[in-house]
Amino acid sequence: MRVVISEFMEPAAVASLAARFDTACDADLGERRDQLKRLVTDADALIVRNKTLVDAEILAAAPQLKVVGRLGVGLDNIDVLTCKSRGIEIIPATGANALAVAEYVMAAALILLRGAYSSTEAVAAGKWPRPALANGRELAGKTLGVVGFGQIGQLTGSLARALGMNVIGFDAMIPADHPTWSAERTTARKFDEVLHEADVISIHVPLTPATRGLIDAGRLALMKSDAVLINTSRGQIVVEAVLAAALRAGKLGGAALDVFEHEPLAAGSPLAGCPHLLLTPHIAGVTRESNVRVSTMIAEKVAAALERHHPTA
Repeated sequence: MRVVISEFMEPAAVASLAARFDTACDADLGERRDQLKRLVTDADALIVRNKTLVDAEILAAAPQLKVVGRLGVGLDNIDVLTCKSRGIEIIPATGANALAVAEYVMAAALILLRGAYSSTEAVAAGKWPRPALANGRELAGKTLGVVGFGQIGQLTGSLARALGMNVIGFDAMIPADHPTWSAERTTARKFDEVLHEADVISIHVPLTPATRGLIDAGRLALMKSDAVLINTSRGQIVVEAVLAAALRAGKLGGAALDVFEHEPLAAGSPLAGCPHLLLTPHIAGVTRESNVRVSTMIAEKVAAALERHHPTA
């Protein structure tokens, strides 16, 4: 059986697959579609991150494909319907990078609320901007609003409570009377109520037709003028130009974006130069530790799936 890996995977996990299957690994393969199509012609499994577009064209080039392993959790780069119609199993690394994302959210919230960590250059130059930075806010006692209460949202809430925050949340798929809310010591709210009440709002929903453009001008207007918005889910969920306008007008306390409508973010974006804005390159779920967890999980699950399809292989 043949496994094709089109993006970075931890070497130890690649080696574990190579010991059992014919394995081809190229961290840049996802960006070379013609070569990818050639390599998947006899592939039984394809392992990707988020750069490889596993669309109808790639799937048509892979008639033997049985498994798609996703080194992450979002599936918007995978044609899920075509995979289902062909019986191709999709295996995401559910939970493996949850801690990395949750820690990112907490760090971003602390930085944005306190507002004291951009003074290094001034202090090193002999300046002392203490009065300008004396109005920072503490995290304890604030309210975190979690939009999307899956595993990452729940873990983010847990870390927030440990830091003294109150946690409220909304999830379209989890009714307000579901035991998950009480088990996680989180108060279920309607979506608009979360936006209105929270001091920090963290987005953890998948990209779907219903969530595309979810945070628009109307939703931003519901938030407190000093609230902080953090998006680690998918860039298309937040309307970037509208967010930029709100930050420039002082109608929002700050924002951290790890994901963007188009990646990499183009030079000249409306977000460039906005005050109280942190931008990172889709890295919230990527740490040394999470890379190991994600790669190990997918290697093991893809191997198990292939052996189910070919038990005597």
